[in-house]
Amino acid sequence: MYGRGYQTGGFGPAFTPPIVQQLLIANAVISVAVWLLPSQYGIALSVIPAAVWQAGWLWQPFTYMWLHGSIGHLLMNMFVLWMFGSQLAMAWGARRFLQYYLLCGVGAGFIISVFPYLLYALGMPTAITIPTVGASGAIFGVLLAYSLTWPDRTIALLFPPVAFRAIWLIPIVFALTFLFGGNNISNSGHLGGVLVGWIYLRSRGETGTLLSLRQIKYKWRRYRMRRKLRSIQYEEFERRRDDDRRMH
Repeated sequence: MYGRGYQTGGFGPAFTPPIVQQLLIANAVISVAVWLLPSQYGIALSVIPAAVWQAGWLWQPFTYMWLHGSIGHLLMNMFVLWMFGSQLAMAWGARRFLQYYLLCGVGAGFIISVFPYLLYALGMPTAITIPTVGASGAIFGVLLAYSLTWPDRTIALLFPPVAFRAIWLIPIVFALTFLFGGNNISNSGHLGGVLVGWIYLRSRGETGTLLSLRQIKYKWRRYRMRRKLRSIQYEEFERRRDDDRRMH
């Protein structure tokens, strides 16, 4: 990853704060422990909409975020937490970072439990008995905070091999998840983490004017003007080329 103001780029953070180390260890230990237990323990600790609201298992929106479905799922989430969470924790401090991480994770858990009922109310097909696990809601909240804290830093991906400004991190990760994530991805959990994180950051005035209605209108008008200008330039180029052909 390369950032503006750095003379050299490097892979990952130079230092991993203790709070991030503790979260990495907690996720790994709890996930492995649940894998070794009978399956009913994992089901009881995952978030299942029907269990939360019909059986009263209100602990699930908290416990689900410490479990993972596979070693690959665990490693991917922990890699992103280490890569982006370390710098955020150093900038914010351990207490605030932990509060934000838990807020995004638990908030995403409640959104996961509510979302199927909203779809049902709208007359759309849904399932309320599918269990969801993983720290992705909290991780997406961390990605959002990173992209808004350092919007001009350059992020370089190995696959696909592209580089972009950090402000585009969330849309690009959503696109990659949609294209390569498969059918077992909890999009409501990812969106939930981003939504809760956005509300938190917005309440502290740390989102700037990003995605404000005025800015969207301005960018749209600017885009249309550029398209019109390019169209006029292209027509002028074609006219001159036709004139040159007739002259020759």
